[in-house]
Amino acid sequence: MGSKWIECELGDVLELKRGYDLPKTARFEGRTPVVSSSGVSGFHNESKVTAPGVVTGRYGTIGEVFYLDTDFWPLNTTLYVRDFKGNDPLFIYYLLKTLSYSDYTDKAAVPGINRNHIHKAKVKIPESIDCQKKIAQKLRNLDNKVLLNRQINLTLEIMAQTLFKSWFVDFDPVIDNALDAGFFEQNAELPEELLHRAETRRKLRASADYIPLPDALRQQFPAAFELCSEPSLGLRGWVPQTWTVNTAGDVFTVKGGSTPSTANPEFWEGGDIHWTSPKDLSGGSDKILLTTERKITSAGLKKITSGLLPIETVLMSSRAPVGYLALTKISTAINQGYIAITDTKELSPEFTLYWLDSNMDKIKSMSGGTTFAEISKKTFRGIQLIKPSIATVDSFSVMVGSYLSKITKNAEECSTLENLREYLLPKLIVGELEVNS
Repeated sequence: MGSKWIECELGDVLELKRGYDLPKTARFEGRTPVVSSSGVSGFHNESKVTAPGVVTGRYGTIGEVFYLDTDFWPLNTTLYVRDFKGNDPLFIYYLLKTLSYSDYTDKAAVPGINRNHIHKAKVKIPESIDCQKKIAQKLRNLDNKVLLNRQINLTLEIMAQTLFKSWFVDFDPVIDNALDAGFFEQNAELPEELLHRAETRRKLRASADYIPLPDALRQQFPAAFELCSEPSLGLRGWVPQTWTVNTAGDVFTVKGGSTPSTANPEFWEGGDIHWTSPKDLSGGSDKILLTTERKITSAGLKKITSGLLPIETVLMSSRAPVGYLALTKISTAINQGYIAITDTKELSPEFTLYWLDSNMDKIKSMSGGTTFAEISKKTFRGIQLIKPSIATVDSFSVMVGSYLSKITKNAEECSTLENLREYLLPKLIVGELEVNS
């Protein structure tokens, strides 16, 4: 790399300092990030440290490292870099991510990091600041691409949720057709909620920003509402004409799973069959499942009555907690913490996924249990829903399917980039690899 590398102690290249007390009751509205041991936990109107900054956990969450490019307030559960001693802050951020923090925790009931101890950590850094910047920028480029992909996926997710709400919760296209057909003038005893929605649409349609659906698509929606037997459905019991009221058990094929005995290595060791628990979905923002943390053997699979579920199965965690959602992009077996929907009558995986998402508050409210909330398959099957026409579901599925395909591609790329970063980080940071190799 053409730069001299120096072996030294961490305290030779930076100085860590404990953060500052700031209880929530003493915070005022502002834009200054308040950084705890687990990351940004709020905002304040005053900063304590000038950016750029690097923060790591002192108590609580140990081992996470955060880079701040705006002035910030580090809490007293953190250590922040008070002095970079002439080194590149971004390089220091990546350097701190390579340390084994467990080697420097104390023996207290709640382990913590002593800055004097961690200052003694042995490190190796390039003497040249230019070399430090090149290494840091190489790693930063990977992180930026991952961040961009996640932002794109968040936008696509919002688009899918918004489309479902417009078509199947607010019934915007049906109201538009009903306005054109004079439905609201012909029916005097309509509920206030439906009339309000109609008036809102009428005003929107008169604005310069209104973009109507293409005629061919609008014709797939009814032009009238009718009263159903369930007041909680639709708009105060009024649902699109010809759309039917069903139960989840009528339209979904629902399955559960189990866990092969973990005491029997025959079910786990050397396994290559995906097996998922809700833990695989925790912390993820994308509603797709690309891989699983654990795998089982063919002998383990035989212990699960639902067997290997196909690609495009919709998963919903049914306990601890209720509500994680994913569309599988792999064949997988599942544990007892899921309700899995493997097939539907005239619906689609895309519609099913976002119907669950839209009705999650209702689903959670129906959960029981004394130790933790859980919704049983029996209770789930009894939930009522409005089933749209096949043509409408198909149109929704094509549009949202394209969003999910892009989300899947971006998530796969994120996984590849993160694996590459984890491979490169320890090698670049000690000079084992040259930045251009």
